[in-house]
Amino acid sequence: MWTRRRRRRARVIGHSNFGTIRSTTCVYKGKWIYEVLISSQGLMQIGWCTINCRFNQEEGVGDTHNSYAYDGNRVRKWNVTTTNYGKAWAAGDIVSCLIDLDEGTLSFSLNGVSLGTAFENLSRGLGMAYFPAISLSFKESVAFNFGSRPLRYPVAGYRPLQDPPSADLARAQRLLGCFRAALSVELDPVEGRLVEKESSEWRLQGQPTVLLTLAHIFHHFAPLLREVYVVEAVLMSFLLGVVEAGPPERAQTVVHQVLDLLWLFMEDYEVQDCLKQLMMSLLRLYRFSPIVPDLSLQIRYLRLTIAILSHQKSRKFLLSNVLFDVLRSVVFFYIKSPLRVEEAGLQELIPTTWWPHRSPREGKEEMREETSEERLRRRAYERGCQRLKKRIEVVEELQVQILKLLLNNKDDNGGEASRYIFLTKFRKFLQENASGRGNTPMLCPPEYMVCFLHRLISALRFYWDEYKASNPRTSFSEEAYVPPQIFYNGKVDYFDLQRLGGLLSHLRKTLKDDLASKANILIDPLELQATTMDDLDEDEEPAPAAAQRPMQALAVGGALPLPRPGWLSSPTLGRANRFLSTAAVTLMTPRRPLSASEKVKVRTLSAEQRTREDIEGSQWNEGLLVGRPPEEPDQPLTENSLLEVLDGAVMMYNLSVHQQLGKMVGVSDDVNEYAMALRDTEDKLRRCPKRRKDILAELTKSQKVFSEKLDHLSRRLAWVHATVYSQEKMQDIYWLLRVCLRTIEHGDRTGSLFAFMPEFYLSVAINSYSALKNYFGPVHSMEELPGYEETLTRLAAILAKHFADTRIVGTDIRDSLMQALASYVCYPNSLRAVERIPEEQRITMVKNLLAPYEQRPWAQTNWILVRLWRGCGFGYRYTRLPHLLKTKPEDASLPSLQKPCPSTLLQQHMADLLREGSDVAPSFLNSVLNQLNWAFSEFIGMIQEIHQAAERLERNFVDSRQLKVCATCFDLSVSLLRVLEMAITLVPEIFLDWARPTSEMLLRRLAQLLNQVLNRVTAERNLFDRVVTLRLPGLESVDHYPILVAVTGILVRLLVHGPASGTERATSVLLADPCFQLRSISYLLGQLEPPAPGTALPAPDRKHFSLQSYTDYISVEELAQVEQMLAHLTSASAQAAAASLPTSEEDLCPICYAHPISAVFQPCGHKSCKACIDQHLMNNKDCFFCKATIVSVEDWDKAANASATSSAA
Repeated sequence: MWTRRRRRRARVIGHSNFGTIRSTTCVYKGKWIYEVLISSQGLMQIGWCTINCRFNQEEGVGDTHNSYAYDGNRVRKWNVTTTNYGKAWAAGDIVSCLIDLDEGTLSFSLNGVSLGTAFENLSRGLGMAYFPAISLSFKESVAFNFGSRPLRYPVAGYRPLQDPPSADLARAQRLLGCFRAALSVELDPVEGRLVEKESSEWRLQGQPTVLLTLAHIFHHFAPLLREVYVVEAVLMSFLLGVVEAGPPERAQTVVHQVLDLLWLFMEDYEVQDCLKQLMMSLLRLYRFSPIVPDLSLQIRYLRLTIAILSHQKSRKFLLSNVLFDVLRSVVFFYIKSPLRVEEAGLQELIPTTWWPHRSPREGKEEMREETSEERLRRRAYERGCQRLKKRIEVVEELQVQILKLLLNNKDDNGGEASRYIFLTKFRKFLQENASGRGNTPMLCPPEYMVCFLHRLISALRFYWDEYKASNPRTSFSEEAYVPPQIFYNGKVDYFDLQRLGGLLSHLRKTLKDDLASKANILIDPLELQATTMDDLDEDEEPAPAAAQRPMQALAVGGALPLPRPGWLSSPTLGRANRFLSTAAVTLMTPRRPLSASEKVKVRTLSAEQRTREDIEGSQWNEGLLVGRPPEEPDQPLTENSLLEVLDGAVMMYNLSVHQQLGKMVGVSDDVNEYAMALRDTEDKLRRCPKRRKDILAELTKSQKVFSEKLDHLSRRLAWVHATVYSQEKMQDIYWLLRVCLRTIEHGDRTGSLFAFMPEFYLSVAINSYSALKNYFGPVHSMEELPGYEETLTRLAAILAKHFADTRIVGTDIRDSLMQALASYVCYPNSLRAVERIPEEQRITMVKNLLAPYEQRPWAQTNWILVRLWRGCGFGYRYTRLPHLLKTKPEDASLPSLQKPCPSTLLQQHMADLLREGSDVAPSFLNSVLNQLNWAFSEFIGMIQEIHQAAERLERNFVDSRQLKVCATCFDLSVSLLRVLEMAITLVPEIFLDWARPTSEMLLRRLAQLLNQVLNRVTAERNLFDRVVTLRLPGLESVDHYPILVAVTGILVRLLVHGPASGTERATSVLLADPCFQLRSISYLLGQLEPPAPGTALPAPDRKHFSLQSYTDYISVEELAQVEQMLAHLTSASAQAAAASLPTSEEDLCPICYAHPISAVFQPCGHKSCKACIDQHLMNNKDCFFCKATIVSVEDWDKAANASATSSAA
């Protein structure tokens, strides 16, 4: 399958595995050429074939007899067999396919450079004719030029398949000469003769003779200027010559004169066709021109674009009808990365290459101290990078000038200003890219979006600060934010993007009273009804074209009819309203200014129907800012139109910019990988014996390959840093982050109306901070930015408040907030920022973290608590687990691999809440114990299945997903144990002070779970031990150390550090549990019990677990505490065994059969142990046995009851 687009340019897109397309034109003698523009650099075979060639999904051009192809992806030529040929192509290259049927040869050129003769002795003669043809893979695309427009790289003696319009070209050149001559002369009024004059000084007024001459010229010239070939070959060449001939101001004047004359002497449709073809050619030339050292080609095309767009009438037409409708105009703001370093001149600009030298350390790779030679190389490399950056800045400044022209709002004479036309097109552009509903070729690639965003921010801040200079009451761009009323007054279209509080229709219904009371906004009932009816009329025809706003009139300065409201244009708003359900609202405009207490009734208009008054406001309303809440200041920020541009910039970052910033980091990762490989190779060379010349030769060869690759990558990295990760780009992202923070803060003050804010504001705040922290280093550091600590604190306050905000209902955004907070507390700087937020907010955050785990995502919450404790727990000061130190982490920058940075301040808040809140500690700790029971049980069940699969004789592969879930359950068990350790350390009385009603029950549940974990993990030759020994990929984190030290930390806190009374209670509860085994405690210190009679002795060389083996992780004091605990339990266990009396089955709890009966239920009188009834009453108030409602639970002592009964008798 294939697709061909546009009549004058054959564009081919692959829609199958390896489809083939053949042209309808053939040649059988002579010399012929056609060009192919490579739009994507995948698998393609381009060349010639005969009519008899048969192709399929496996065989394409060059795979059959009499078909010949060049494949720049694999750098080969094809004709049944294949051999190496030519050079690798890249997107933007132009391949010239030449065939000489007089000599019987076929050759190819790449960007005008001949690749040499590819094939000779072609079959010729009767019935032999050759057709241009191509085979290409799925989604690969090219564009053919058979001669419908001038060839980029013509070859002498070769003709294009489509003859150029030679007669029209010659005529156009003559007319152009007459046109230029007319501009360079004037009539001397004194002598009555023609005299020469600078064409840049020519004016329309006062030159009747010249005007008549020009009118005659254009009578013949105008029809020719509608032809693509003439526009590109004649007009484009003329205008480029003007741009190159003099300074920009003079060139711009001449171009304006030419455009004035085109609009004067040609019909509107002729000028429009001419301008459309001119801009299409300009964009194509800019996009696909090769990168030369001084970027001169890009600069000349951008200067001509600026000159054309500086012409007011032409700019408005192009903006209204071409730039966003026909062209992917964002290309003008993109600077493509050169794939061939040598052709871009980077070797001359950056003759010395350098790359960071890192040394592996625990947790992450750190920079090692550089030598003097490395320092000199680095400085030379940085100077080269600065030279490159200065050249790129020239192009970037020209691109910003283009956007300044499009954002001009002072050119509203005779029509609408450019800025308001741009806003309509810009919103449509955002809609297409947000929903993916636009034409695929018109969607903006992420790499284009990144450049567009930076240029847009520069132009936006320029106009913002310019407006501040003339209006002192407004704010600087450094204080910019988007006012909250824009999110709920409907003036700005957010399409179908999710709001924090859910769907817009739902929010309008549920919060209509808040809108009326806080913002003086009434939602018209007809508005809600129209939205509902739209769902029923999905398939109706769209509104008539006559009802739409005539954008053409805007460009030519015609009178504008009043916009007709959408609810009058058709029975319903049709399919369009599905995408514009949040479109701009218009006021039922009153005759006098509104007082603060009056309500405004609003209805929805499409974005195309808005006028300047709808955006900027008038004396009767505030435009985009209608519905100002009382929390917002009355002082204006800037022009309302700039607020909408700012809102669009934030949305752009969310659409694809952040994703692309992360993707480009791959170049830096490649440099690090090759640098490590080179260092390893050099180490091997130093260690290799000199007698092993064969190995030395191979290592030297590898060293050369790695060095050459690093030279290439380091120069490419310089380009990426200059275009994507420069200091200026970092400041743009930082500015956007601060904009989002202010916007969220202002929105939060509106109370319930905060729910109207689009989710992407929170997403951009989170992601932009992540980008600044992770993507721009090590060249630029976020800590160097002004107001860095204040920004971190404000973001910390937002995360701390909103991760549990009930106004936010979206699952994805709530998860994002939780994950961001979890990452935030892993780094010292951001954790200190959390500690700097107001105390009340800190306590609220901790209280939300300590909420019960049931019925909410708790894993991230638990991770946050663990990170706040890590560094304080028993043997919990490691960055990576001991058994993983010899393996390289996939990503050393992960939050989980950061050095411990506990927060004693937040720990104190936790202790206060657990100690003082009567319900906080029981509900939280019971939920932790429940989740621990679930996670460890799931883990044990999974390792049983894994072990059974590994033991089978047949070859069985364990599902990688099952291994991942198994490892996750293990990690969750460890983290839950660490949270319990933290709670016991901070507030031991929760478990040990039995004056509290729930302490005994919590302690018994804890002892039961600890004994279960110890028994499962410490049993000799048990299931856990066998699975750990397998070392399966995916179970790397599963080991004895993390879980046993967590359990040990809890036991030490209970049995060693606690008060005497508490230690006694904990000991009695632990020993009373039926699962307790003293050998599990001895196992911690490597003391194994003797084997039972008749069992095999353990292997002498087998290494047994012992905490004493981890001296780098466990201190001497901690080991002494474990020994003290073991001695205490040994003594207590012996005393308990001596003092224990046999218990009859009648006296055991009828529920667990593990503890004696100790409680009686009232009023029914049934009995059980206290542990069982306390746990049951947490969720149910009915008796186990008779289902009667339990009113109270009383202690039961059999001996006491027996004596009381006998006394009564």
